Amino acid sequence: MTKTFAPVAALLFAVALLLTGNGLLGTLIPVRAQLDDFSIFSIGLLGSAYFVGFGAGCFYGPHLLRRAGHIRVFTAMASIVSAVALGHGLISIPLPWWLMRGVTGFCFAVLYIVIESWLNEASTNETRGKVLSAYLVINLTVITIGQMMLTLDDPAEFNLFALTSILVSLAVVPIALTAARAPRKIETVHLRIRKLFETSPIAFIGCVGVGLANGAFWTLAPLFVQRAGYDVDSVALVMSATVLGGAIGQWPIGRLSDRMDRGTLLGWVALAAGVLSVGVIVASALSIGWLLIAAATWGALSFPLYAVAVAQANDHAQPSEYVEVSGGLLFAYAAGAVIGPLVATVFMKILEVGGLYVFAASVQVALAMFTYRQLKRGKPLVETEHHLTMQEALQTAHTVSTVFDANMGREEIVKAAQHSASAGSAATDVTGSPEDAEAAGKR
Repeated sequence: MTKTFAPVAALLFAVALLLTGNGLLGTLIPVRAQLDDFSIFSIGLLGSAYFVGFGAGCFYGPHLLRRAGHIRVFTAMASIVSAVALGHGLISIPLPWWLMRGVTGFCFAVLYIVIESWLNEASTNETRGKVLSAYLVINLTVITIGQMMLTLDDPAEFNLFALTSILVSLAVVPIALTAARAPRKIETVHLRIRKLFETSPIAFIGCVGVGLANGAFWTLAPLFVQRAGYDVDSVALVMSATVLGGAIGQWPIGRLSDRMDRGTLLGWVALAAGVLSVGVIVASALSIGWLLIAAATWGALSFPLYAVAVAQANDHAQPSEYVEVSGGLLFAYAAGAVIGPLVATVFMKILEVGGLYVFAASVQVALAMFTYRQLKRGKPLVETEHHLTMQEALQTAHTVSTVFDANMGREEIVKAAQHSASAGSAATDVTGSPEDAEAAGKR
């Protein structure tokens, strides 16, 4: 056990501090914006700005790594996030906040590239499952802890922003002092949206749909809880319950996807999530207990959809295409997550409290209908010889650590894909089961 985790102990400790701070900041931002009388649309733009920055970070992060190396880049990005967190506490005006959320998204995309490439580089085929499982457990645990930290002080004050800054700043210390060897330069591939859609329309549209619904959730769910008449402590509880529900739901849905056609499963789970979206609205009018149960169940159905979509796409792809396909799905998710919060704000203006989950239900039911139509046109993949297990498919899913370079040649792309297939990957919103988890929470 010591040999397994010794090379990455400092990195995992840094991840725990970093993502605790991010969990706190992600929940604090919309709560504080509501208290400062930001409009619904302005709050929605905060979420969109984050994912615009995140997408840009996935493209330009590798250039930073090639120039400065993993340790220096981690230190720089964490320092910027720490400073930006303080900036939120010093000024409360929509435009600067939009810019700061974009910067935060950019920095975290680069940080995930550093973290996941480092974990893969420091692991062997025999230890990678344990290391990435530990990464998953830490990720889900500390994000929940960070969200619960919202209850420590009044979000209208400066203290919680300062606490975020402290946590993120401390994450730099174990990285700066580590004696572990930094990883090699990461591989890059280029992005072809049209080919990705042709490879698996269900997976591509599925990731866009998940980005629409889940991106809106991350930005606007705290506002939904407040408008339903609950206090700040309840906001933290509901957000944490949803994340934990999503973690629990990954295992049975991942196992089930290995036993049936993943497109069919994606459609049924999306439909069930749409129904549960309405259930969350009903539960919010009853009591906090019912709301927590409904939120956890919604998370258990909504969060694993991305995992199923990634695995379904890799079922259709050739081994040399795994890196490109999985990375492209990240950008499909990010595109949806940019648009989702903005459209959801319109629903919330028209429908008041329940608008967020009516929007989510609309997206998820539409996804189920699209999946049904696509399946009627083709043969269920489960009957072919290329149906991978969830573990095999997700080992090649680079949901944040895949990056793109339009100038790469075919030989480099194949080399990158072969390296990916043998090395595996961590994913920020994907996992198959506790035993073979390859992911961490998406945001």
